Amino acid sequence: MKKIITLLCTLFAATLVFAMGTNDASSGKSLRVGMVTDAGTIDDKSFNQGAWEGIVRAQKELGISCKYLKPSGTTEADYLKEISNLADAGYQMIVCPGYKFETAVYVAQDRYPNVKFVILDGQPHSADYSTYRTGSNVAAISWLENQSAFIAGVAAAVHVKEGEFGFIGGMEIPAVQKFNWGWQQGIKYANEHFGTKISIQAKNVVYQGTFTDVAAGQQIAATMFDNGVKVIHAAAGGVGVGVINEAKTRRSTGKDVWCVGVDVDQYNDGIMPNGKSAVLTSAMKFLDRAVFDMIKAELEGTFPGGKELEFTAANDGVGIPVQNPNLSAEAQRRANEAFEAIKSGRTTVAASATGLIK
Repeated sequence: MKKIITLLCTLFAATLVFAMGTNDASSGKSLRVGMVTDAGTIDDKSFNQGAWEGIVRAQKELGISCKYLKPSGTTEADYLKEISNLADAGYQMIVCPGYKFETAVYVAQDRYPNVKFVILDGQPHSADYSTYRTGSNVAAISWLENQSAFIAGVAAAVHVKEGEFGFIGGMEIPAVQKFNWGWQQGIKYANEHFGTKISIQAKNVVYQGTFTDVAAGQQIAATMFDNGVKVIHAAAGGVGVGVINEAKTRRSTGKDVWCVGVDVDQYNDGIMPNGKSAVLTSAMKFLDRAVFDMIKAELEGTFPGGKELEFTAANDGVGIPVQNPNLSAEAQRRANEAFEAIKSGRTTVAASATGLIK
């Protein structure tokens, strides 16, 4: 009886640890998948979390083992140290979320030829940018963020009908710029096709310069809302968390303002004391789906090593959440129409500043 009780306690403790969100989850021996986080935490409501959710899904559905490591800094050396720790511990696939891993993966792909690497939003290159090379053991994944932001822009414009919108980005890098460009093109499309009257002033398009300064994001959002902005699309990681926090504060006091999330469905991050959310919708890159697909491909022997893959509306790699509780029925319908128009090729969203609101 004592042995049975001891065994049950051990099993309960193991279950509790996993439920609380450990950084080491195991349920199989077929493949060991590791991840090195970027600057944020594993629950950053953005890139790290989205990628990890795809790994955890594979752990549950495909029986892999998984673990993540958080580096002490964000230099190439910091990333390489944790990549090495995972590789030396026998992890056969390592996921690296973000462009900051480009030079680290460039080195690691040769150092660990038997390890498969998945780099999100990046392409391996030398430190001096003179050489770009995606090794045969690397899959480099990117998204057309401008497409998802376009759909979100249409949805937000049709829902609000009239007023001033804004955009807050983190670092001014291509992936973030594409969210801005797509957002503005979607708003312009709604103005031209659905009779909305939405404008964006240049002062209300701001790149904060980091992905971590929550306080700065909240302050920038507060200034925009004070100046009459009704909806802010935030593509800024932790900075975006600050934007959501400010939108929550405003809506909790009766102000008619919204935030549009990014990368993952951020509806729950906008939940207020009344149980409703300050997040209108989110411009999503289906990070979890992309990572899960790479793990599944490796298990099936079809890992796309040496390839640069692009996830778009055409392959259901971008969009807005299926459920958007705050959107009007009309806004949801127009957003769905916009998605289908992009997917079919009837509508093209520029991955540049072409076609923005004047």
